[in-house]
Amino acid sequence: MLYNLFYRFNDIWIGFNVLRYISFRSIMAVVTGFFVSYFLIGRGIKLLRKSQLLQVTRDEKECPDLSDWHKSKQSTPTMGGIFILASLLITWLLWVNWTNSFLWVSIYVLLHLGFVGLIDDVQKLKGGSAKGISKRVKIINQVLVGVVVGAWILSQDWIPHDIFFPFLKRLIINLGVFYLLWSAFIITGTSNAVNLTDGMDGLAIGCTAIIGLTYAILSYIAGNMKLASYLFVPYVPGAGEISVICAGLFGVSLGYLWYNAYPAEVFMGDVGALALGGLIGAIALFIKQEFLLAIAGGIFVLEALSVIVQVGSFRLFGRRIFRVAPLHHHFQVKGRHEVKVIIRFWIMAGLLALLALVTLKLR
Repeated sequence: MLYNLFYRFNDIWIGFNVLRYISFRSIMAVVTGFFVSYFLIGRGIKLLRKSQLLQVTRDEKECPDLSDWHKSKQSTPTMGGIFILASLLITWLLWVNWTNSFLWVSIYVLLHLGFVGLIDDVQKLKGGSAKGISKRVKIINQVLVGVVVGAWILSQDWIPHDIFFPFLKRLIINLGVFYLLWSAFIITGTSNAVNLTDGMDGLAIGCTAIIGLTYAILSYIAGNMKLASYLFVPYVPGAGEISVICAGLFGVSLGYLWYNAYPAEVFMGDVGALALGGLIGAIALFIKQEFLLAIAGGIFVLEALSVIVQVGSFRLFGRRIFRVAPLHHHFQVKGRHEVKVIIRFWIMAGLLALLALVTLKLR
């Protein structure tokens, strides 16, 4: 909004000229996102507590220790994701160029999946158990969002419709109409992966912040023709604005982490986790770096795979590979303190993000 309102007056005052720089608006999005989320979430916690919107836990019959840990979280307000989404919208509308289509598609993804998560959280609170809406309803909506995003990308001639592979600069695949299935898979996968990772204080949002910063850099490169050509990555016109979107995500995540760090004062709930995961997937689709997300978001991938392997092993062989899934709880049950598990996962997330960026020179 600030760009659209004031940049036109740069001939009156040269100071407005800074608004045309993506780097400037990205930095301001980080700062703004942090303080907006810090303010909104701080007041949101009081509102959630006053409304008795407190965490609902489940019994872990196969793991009593984990059940006791869950019960210790029952007095913590939940559905803080509402204020994360509000902070993102405010930050984006202030610093992102409103004429950029990526902004509005990102808002659609955020609101659609956020609404699904909100319904899920409300049903859990009403029912007094950890069961919300059915998994089928969640999957249908995640797939729907993926198809909508994929169809939009296919309808835009200026966005590449191919799939690009890290390390293999000459391997490019055009899926045609099957790209809709690809986009549905990416958004459904990332949305569920972030939701599964959101099980310890600050774990998911810390990893999300790292992803936001990483993809801010990747988006800036994708939107710069010279850099994209030099690094052999697909050039996407207008992708520079996605840098501002990702920078806002980074700043808002830090603001939320201020309250969600151990011991957490608030949980985001599905309203936040499903929406943030879907957003990350959409951004990867926008700049054609879906495979790189498996590296940069390696923690999310490992968490999701741990659940898939655990369920598959138990159904096929009647045995569990891990003490409990997702993976972060496995280490916790083995005796690692929650804080140690979280920080080690953050360290790994940071290293994986650096590894993803290094791949830009290995093509």
